Amino acid sequence: MNAPAWSARQEFAREVERPDEDIDLARVALLVAREEYVQLPVDRYLVRLDMLAEEARDRLGSEHAPPVVLTETLRNLFGVRKLRGNRNHYHDPRNSFLNDVLDRGLGIPLTLGIILLETGWRLDLPLEGVNFPGHFLVRYRGEAVEFLIDPFHGGKVRLRSEAQKILDRQHGGVVQLDDRHLKTATKQDMIVRLLLNLKGIYHRTRDHARALAAVERILIVRPTAPTQIRDRGYLLAQLGRAQEAVTQLETYLTFAPAARDVQRVEALVHELRNGKAGGKR
Repeated sequence: MNAPAWSARQEFAREVERPDEDIDLARVALLVAREEYVQLPVDRYLVRLDMLAEEARDRLGSEHAPPVVLTETLRNLFGVRKLRGNRNHYHDPRNSFLNDVLDRGLGIPLTLGIILLETGWRLDLPLEGVNFPGHFLVRYRGEAVEFLIDPFHGGKVRLRSEAQKILDRQHGGVVQLDDRHLKTATKQDMIVRLLLNLKGIYHRTRDHARALAAVERILIVRPTAPTQIRDRGYLLAQLGRAQEAVTQLETYLTFAPAARDVQRVEALVHELRNGKAGGKR
């Protein structure tokens, strides 16, 4: 890892170690991108978010009622600025880099949701992320009303019944919506979800180095996540770093002694210890 990327990794670690309420979500998302774009001017993009909030505030004048503020925020982001979901190239990694989403106006539910959250928080709106399976949502939790917002589809307001329809598309109608599907996402949850998206993209393209970078940052946030420890071992093996891979895989076996893949992991450890090519999952 070059020096600028390492600096971004160190700053990332410092940010995510804060209490969740003190984490600057947008800054952390931009630090994720900064390992890809080592000269990324993080503060300049944070100012871009300030400007999005100011644009809505200027149009509101003296109006401060949260529902009105929200309506103007959605209109500005998805109507005027035309932020939209990238349906044609959903797995383009640029959809997961907040700077690219701000520049291109294209993103995935999570990154579009982060922009909505950060803009709304600057306007004191009661917004929170929702870790909905397969399709990140934002919740407006007002004093008199509560509803979901779908940032991928133009900031459309979704009722609970519509959330069931989204779930049906994901699981073929065999999963019944319940409260666990609508759990509030912490900032750490959102950061991990962002990195899992990147990990999946790079795994599909067999970009093991970038997949490893994503896993390593997940482990900064969730140091004892067994599957990430295991996957770090697999990726290290793919990159020819056998001894490091063995250490990670043995750590995984310690954390998850009853996992279904124990025999496969043990076999890979044996191969790596004996100098045989390994690492294929």
